[in-house]
Amino acid sequence: MLPALNTPPDIQTGTLTQHGADGANTATSGALSHYQILRRNGAVVPFEPNKIAVAMMKAFLAVHGTQGAASASVRETVDGLTQAVIRALMRSRPGGGTFHIEDVQDQVELGLMRSGYHEVARAYVLYREKRTQERAQKLTQETPATPVLHALDHGQRIVLDLERLKNLIRSACAGLGADVQPEPIMAETMRNLYDGVPMDEVYKASVLAARTLIEKDPDYTYATARLLFHTIAKEALGRDVVQADMAQAYVDYFPQFIQKGVDNELLDARLLTFDLPRLGAALKADRDLKFDYLGLQTLYDRYFLHVGKTRIELPQAFFMRVAMGLSLNESDRETRAIEFYEVLSSFDFMSSTPTLFNSGTLRSQLSSCYLTTVPDHLEGIYDSIKENALLSKFAGGLGNDWTRVRALGAHIKGTNGESQGVVPFLKVVNDTAVAVNQGGKRKGAVCTYLETWHLDIEEFLELRKNTGDDRRRTHDMNTANWIPDLFMRRVMEKGQWTLFSPNNVPDLHDKFGADFEKAYVAYEAKAASGELKPARTLQAADLWRKMLTMLFETGHPWITFKDACNIRSPQQHVGVVHSSNLCTEITLNTSDTETAVCNLGSVNLLQHLKDGPAGSAGGAKVLDHAKLQKTITTAMRMLDNVIDINYYAVEKARDSNMRHRPVGLGMMAFQDSLYELRIPYASHAAVEFADKSMEAICYYAYWASTELARERGQYSSYKGSLWDQGILPIDTLDMLARERGGYVEVDRSATLDWDALRKKIGRDGMRNSNCTAIAPTATISNIIGVDASIEPCFGNLSVKSNLSGEFTIINGYLVQDLKRLGLWDDVMVMDLKHFDGSLSPIDRVPADIKALYATAFEVETQWLVEAAARRQKWIDQAQSLNIYMAGASGKKLDETYKLAWIRGLKTTYYLRTMSATHAEKSTVTAGRMNAVSSGGESHGNSVGMSALDAAAAAAKMQMASGPATDIKFCGVDDPTCESCQ
Repeated sequence: MLPALNTPPDIQTGTLTQHGADGANTATSGALSHYQILRRNGAVVPFEPNKIAVAMMKAFLAVHGTQGAASASVRETVDGLTQAVIRALMRSRPGGGTFHIEDVQDQVELGLMRSGYHEVARAYVLYREKRTQERAQKLTQETPATPVLHALDHGQRIVLDLERLKNLIRSACAGLGADVQPEPIMAETMRNLYDGVPMDEVYKASVLAARTLIEKDPDYTYATARLLFHTIAKEALGRDVVQADMAQAYVDYFPQFIQKGVDNELLDARLLTFDLPRLGAALKADRDLKFDYLGLQTLYDRYFLHVGKTRIELPQAFFMRVAMGLSLNESDRETRAIEFYEVLSSFDFMSSTPTLFNSGTLRSQLSSCYLTTVPDHLEGIYDSIKENALLSKFAGGLGNDWTRVRALGAHIKGTNGESQGVVPFLKVVNDTAVAVNQGGKRKGAVCTYLETWHLDIEEFLELRKNTGDDRRRTHDMNTANWIPDLFMRRVMEKGQWTLFSPNNVPDLHDKFGADFEKAYVAYEAKAASGELKPARTLQAADLWRKMLTMLFETGHPWITFKDACNIRSPQQHVGVVHSSNLCTEITLNTSDTETAVCNLGSVNLLQHLKDGPAGSAGGAKVLDHAKLQKTITTAMRMLDNVIDINYYAVEKARDSNMRHRPVGLGMMAFQDSLYELRIPYASHAAVEFADKSMEAICYYAYWASTELARERGQYSSYKGSLWDQGILPIDTLDMLARERGGYVEVDRSATLDWDALRKKIGRDGMRNSNCTAIAPTATISNIIGVDASIEPCFGNLSVKSNLSGEFTIINGYLVQDLKRLGLWDDVMVMDLKHFDGSLSPIDRVPADIKALYATAFEVETQWLVEAAARRQKWIDQAQSLNIYMAGASGKKLDETYKLAWIRGLKTTYYLRTMSATHAEKSTVTAGRMNAVSSGGESHGNSVGMSALDAAAAAAKMQMASGPATDIKFCGVDDPTCESCQ
């Protein structure tokens, strides 16, 4: 039994101890003078962050006793937690403001929970609940008069219209079900108001009040979003408008918005030539109600146009602005703009972030990814770095191939000296990415690729290590291995591998498959006879082991496969794929004259399910093929339009994009769709759905491209392509197996009429050299409120942080099921927090519910690979596939990445591992509500992988405090997001 808190841990009471002063004062300079505390008695007092440390220490004292809490480590812990609480509070109101005393206490509780001090947090929660009940009991014995509150509105002191405020909150809750009620929001809002409060603070208080209830019921996120929308509309329109009047408000506002955007040099003047009244009338105000809180706040913070610090753009105007920008070259621009607006505003499809940022603006850089190859001479190297800077300036993610640059110790003919190798140049690339951010909106991001036979490969593997010569480290840049099939076969067959300097074997860079093997074996013979220097031979398995060890320890380099990308490329007749992009889903040719470009957008799979036929089992949902084809037809037109409208910072990028016209249509909400279908991610049914859903997306994307070719003409390098030869992506699996000599084990089944498509392409050709790729969709998934890309759910209850504050994310599907079972209560909320959103240790939850809502680290890694393999057989590019792995070991890493190769995957993305401490949490039961014992999985050692296991064990020790491979997720978690979406 935990001891009760004997001393009231109120944040703004008590005296400051020395450790608290030291810890808190580091965060109190300057800006904190803009913050105040609203006490329960209505008094507004200065914010004194040092008192947070006092309350923290009292909580530790209550649980651990005087001696246990007196150690230096506890004092340091309290100081660190105090700083975290202060930062979280400031993020929630970046411009200053007033915190209610309980807002601060909520952050203390959250900080304790996140840092693993669950006993202290639980005691703290119990104490707060006890004090709340005491206050409630006291209030029932008193009948205080309702105070008259005044507010400051444009400098005038007025009586606050509480009835109007109540109506606003009622409107926000309308239609959200019986569990979303206005009374708790109103009560919490009133608790945060004081006499003389500014009117803007009143509305902000209502938003924050609704936000606190999201963990009680996820539908409060929509009420919160509606209250937020009210404040955004007030800012953009300059007046107070209720939701019922927004339809007419949009009609009146839209032409004025476009004019204001043009006048302030934000929007392209050509937008004024559209029929603006017609487009304004097409805006659907009710679609503003579709946003959840995170989605709308993300748009407000990062996407909406603003003049000074004032937003001038509203959600439906935003979608129409993007649609207009993509319709500039259409013959019937208004009709097309409305068509594009419909798929965006309905959340059926979403363009990638660069397109959303810049469509319709003066500098319409709409593309997501740029791929380059770096030549082996000084002028070309620095031209490539300059190109990186120019592309990064306008918000492009970069993938660089550095395989051609000669290795350390190689001869330099021009100076009769020796090369310093590729690594010093990569340090410059790293620092350039940091120096040139993406239009001031997010950190510049680049991924460098190196082929496995390069003599510098071992040093390349160590670029992200935190030890060693820092001049030969790249802490900010991503890295990836570009692995030929011959290397993988040597690993599987326990063969040797030889490393070369590329200036001595220049043709290996452009060769793949059997041609590569023939040339490589010949060079090996020369190296063995001493004719080729420098060169070095080692066991292939030893290099593989080091690759996996570094991947585990540092998260890099990623594992990608050269031959699968090239043998299955439709464009192998005009070039070679030398690397992928920043997020490993783009596989396009690069050369000295061509910088590859890809333009991305993603279908929301959840929006394309419908009720199954009458009498189907349990009324199961099925894929809505008719709607999916309609959405994809429009989406492919939008993506094709990007190519012609796009601003190109580099001429080589324009030439390549115009010649080949590649696009990357992807998907998101795969996990949400599985919830709707009642299919656990870790199941054969999920793998089958991955297969059939991706088959449909690709089929309709290729069909749309051939229709565009009929209307607009084929892309110029079409002749000789695999498309032209009647070879579709599914057919290339047999080509890959022939080139490899086996080692391709993938299901080949199909359900759609691919022969009809093959004949159609034979008649009309293709408009786009490449059509499909699955991007991470990190931020655009947040906008529309679904799980990203093909990812499993990371946690059923989690908190995301950005500059706007803390966002509680809770799985609405799970809550519905738990309500149905009578299991949704405060105890369940607390345990979901404690177990990081996992149901596994909570014994009262049925096994089928646990299986359906298994989180990413509870899904065995093989299921991720199997589902990805079924998708990859249809995709003409690749997919961003994160590998989640709990209990990582040498055996598990070895088996996972070999399986990825054998299943024909082209690329993999981040390896995300869970710390040993975290993974074992579910096995501990003492003092935790609902907890049951769950035996931990035992992982045996792989034969010949002992060195990797030793490294993994050492890394696991490090992971107890934060593993190298547990990186931040992109998107809203990090305002300097690296993601291409």
